[in-house]
Amino acid sequence: MMSLIVGVTGGIGCGKTSVTDRLMALGVPVIDTDRIAHQLTGPGGAAMPALLAHFGATCADTTGALDRPRMRALIFSRPEARRELEHILHPMIFSAAQAEIAQAQRAPWIALVVPLLDAHSRYLPLMQHVVVIDCDESQQIARTMQRSGLDESMVREIMRSQIGRQDRLALADEIIDNRGDTDALDRQVRALNERCHRLAASKSIASTSHRVSE
Repeated sequence: MMSLIVGVTGGIGCGKTSVTDRLMALGVPVIDTDRIAHQLTGPGGAAMPALLAHFGATCADTTGALDRPRMRALIFSRPEARRELEHILHPMIFSAAQAEIAQAQRAPWIALVVPLLDAHSRYLPLMQHVVVIDCDESQQIARTMQRSGLDESMVREIMRSQIGRQDRLALADEIIDNRGDTDALDRQVRALNERCHRLAASKSIASTSHRVSE
């Protein structure tokens, strides 16, 4: 049985982790491309040799992991550095995500978290359903500042580098509104899980009917 692949996306500070933590507690496999990126760029990560070769030894911190603050500063001062970084990292992240999807195929549905999902993303053809987590931009800024310690100007710069809110919402088959309290989010995540189980069941029935008709 092929699992239903549900894309989960949202801008910085929208609450992707809050949603995926709840999904994992419900037993849903979560494949997070941000997590994969951190693994690839951690100490001894598979991407580090190529990054060191391209950007030099200063791109790593004292543990051998990617020095994220230094790389963030480089990207904002030299825009082509972002493309160079993505050229190295993105194919590796995509391959790792595909491998994790293959390993999780016994589950009725899988949450594939892609923060920078857009209409041209290589991940979009893998997905049968897209969920966008949304909140007010002021909440994005406040949450990110509280979580990361970044100042407001840096958070706004990161937001400008991401897909815009309206473009993100245009991709949605459904939206989780994370402007409210944790109880409201709990209810929405439980409802999402139930809907995705129904979608997965109908997908399985449709696939079986197609095979029978052949």
